[in-house]
Amino acid sequence: MRSFLFVIFCFFISTFFAQNTLVSQGTNFEGEPYLAVNPQNQQHLVAAWMGFQVGNKVVIKSAVSTNGGITWSTPIWQPHVVSTYSSADVSVKFDNSGNVFMSYIDYDNENHSEGKVVVRKSTDGGITWGSAVEVLSLLDCPSKLCLDRPWMAIDCSGGPLNGTIYITNMNANQPTLVTPPYNPYVTVSTDNGASFAPPRFLDTLNFLSGSTVNQPMPSPTVTSNGKFYAIYPSYVPSQSPFARLILASSTTACVDVNHQVAYQSASPFLANNATNSLLKSGYLLRSNPNNSDHLAFFFLSDSDGDADIKMMETTNAGASWSTIKRINQDAIGNGKLQDLVWADFDTDGDLVVCWRDRRNASGSTYGVPTEIFCAVRRNGQADFEQDYSISSLQAAHNVVLEDKGNDFMNVALQNDTAYAIWGDVRSGTLKIYLNKWNINNQSSSLHEVYSQNEALLYPNPASQNVTLPESALNAEYYLYGTNGKLIEKGVLHSKVFDCQKYKNGNYFFKIVNQQGVSVYKFQVQH
Repeated sequence: MRSFLFVIFCFFISTFFAQNTLVSQGTNFEGEPYLAVNPQNQQHLVAAWMGFQVGNKVVIKSAVSTNGGITWSTPIWQPHVVSTYSSADVSVKFDNSGNVFMSYIDYDNENHSEGKVVVRKSTDGGITWGSAVEVLSLLDCPSKLCLDRPWMAIDCSGGPLNGTIYITNMNANQPTLVTPPYNPYVTVSTDNGASFAPPRFLDTLNFLSGSTVNQPMPSPTVTSNGKFYAIYPSYVPSQSPFARLILASSTTACVDVNHQVAYQSASPFLANNATNSLLKSGYLLRSNPNNSDHLAFFFLSDSDGDADIKMMETTNAGASWSTIKRINQDAIGNGKLQDLVWADFDTDGDLVVCWRDRRNASGSTYGVPTEIFCAVRRNGQADFEQDYSISSLQAAHNVVLEDKGNDFMNVALQNDTAYAIWGDVRSGTLKIYLNKWNINNQSSSLHEVYSQNEALLYPNPASQNVTLPESALNAEYYLYGTNGKLIEKGVLHSKVFDCQKYKNGNYFFKIVNQQGVSVYKFQVQH
């Protein structure tokens, strides 16, 4: 939910090191995606996003891949709690038992008089979802509209609170409907999502968010030893002359919450320290699975003359923090704007950070062409390796990117494989795409998938030859196995493809021509 307005989220992304896989299959608006990778099987991915559905307002859709993102199930959508509601702000997480949880907002987006944050659970890996369980409702926070950004974190430590679900959120950006002071919230389930305790404020006396920062978003994480953390902004002059970032923590499922100052500054908006209001300046906290005392905070700042991706970190559970580091490596003060940051740690402590970058575009405004850049830092290293683009072409700007909100993409890192997910209109409508690459060599095993058109290939299965559509003639082709590895590539000078030399099994053709990219699945059966 972005200021309780319906918004559209899109990026114009092309390909470079990694190819881009279509996740959604809608014909209209599909945006604001989130991705979860099964920690027990990284070939198992679940994606969820906001999407248009005929006869409904915006709904939450999801799809599953069991082959590392090569192909995706037909998207399904979740019915509204009330038929006239609209949905937004989905996040998805696995627990360490293989269950998948989906958190999102379902609300009256016209009058803002009703609404809930709900969680659904899937016990079959995202193929089907259980009933919506209420996390909190507007009735829990009169005059606050406390439904925005219900980010989710799950304890996967194996400790006494294993499986505990934390949902943090804040009030909506509706000044005429929300009465200050403003607060960050947390709601907790200790029964694996079957029910949630009443929401509570994350801030408290001497650590209040105050009445100046009108959306003190808490960003949550749970460490490998089961400790909950969240960071939120605070500015109360009677409390401190400085604006502060407050680190809240708990080892009791938020029955008790401790607070400490992570950072302080003369600027009351230090967590969103970018003067261009169009920039998507969401911030986030991440914990290192390899070191439970290591937390990293990522944010946007123009303290060096233009908007850059910054971070600070602690290796002693918040007792002290590093100096602020600049992650993007274009020239300092060159007037090029970065935004839309997301990051993730691997289990061995490697870190990937991705963002939207404008360094290669002409001009220094928000509305210039963009790319997605990423940088990697290895566990134990002080510096990031050279940053690089994962989208080879600059993507043209579109005015839809100037809407409020939409200030997140999603990145996951597991076993040196990185996944980035975002919205894209390359097919003429806004859909969700996945980019997957190996951080050691930036190589990719994925391709762009618009559809799986088995019926357009015949015979299928085939033993000797398979005939492709007319559009395949003289097109570039890429042949993949089900494991996503490229088998061969070339140009199709005939619609008839000889498949006698291939072993029995399933294969995927990627066809690239002037009309775009298509993918066809076929089976070889001798």
